[in-house]
Amino acid sequence: MNGYQQLSLAIALDDQATFDNFYAPNGTPQHMATFLLKDEGRKFAFLFGAEGSGLSHLLQAVCQQSALGRNAGAVYLPMADVQEYPPEQVLEGLEHAPIVCLDDLDLVAYKPEWQEPLFHFFNRCRDADTRLIVSAHLAPDELDVQLEDLLSRLKSGVTLQMADYKDADRRRLLQYRANSRGLYLSDEVALFMLHRLPRNTRLLMEALEKLDSASLQEQRRLTMPFVKTVLSI
Repeated sequence: MNGYQQLSLAIALDDQATFDNFYAPNGTPQHMATFLLKDEGRKFAFLFGAEGSGLSHLLQAVCQQSALGRNAGAVYLPMADVQEYPPEQVLEGLEHAPIVCLDDLDLVAYKPEWQEPLFHFFNRCRDADTRLIVSAHLAPDELDVQLEDLLSRLKSGVTLQMADYKDADRRRLLQYRANSRGLYLSDEVALFMLHRLPRNTRLLMEALEKLDSASLQEQRRLTMPFVKTVLSI
């Protein structure tokens, strides 16, 4: 991952998770979040929302952008991948990175063994002027954090709730991401996918990636029969 951590964790960023590739209609929290996260002057931000609302994409986009500029060395840390490790070991030295993004904090924030290490990590980031971005599927007050000092830190910066995409936005999202891959996805096929697949953004993107791979391999357009065959729906 990088030289800051003692643990050897193979956590790779999704190349598709960039700001340019993020669907954020005007007026939505997603749109506001892109401006918030591009503002390097904001040293701490807490984003929360339902699964599929774009949280992981946004945090990875911050790291992708930073990796190309003067903030090379940004750290993206999904809690799902590290929650079973000792928290002190996971967080050790990360404050020396220019920016740290902790994804799915709700997976560990309620655990007593994580709360004090997280509190001290917040303090180290503040002292080092390290930018810290946190995401969760719950608001700070809903995380069941017993350590008041940690809860205070989680509420100390800007907090933004991400609304889940509506069906019309999911259709446009599918077409937007298809277009970014050089694919044409008609309204008919996009709506068919929405009606036959779970209304979960991550799963929809996985389906689109599968279609992209099959389309490239077989040199086929995303017609209805082709989509039905590839996705078995």
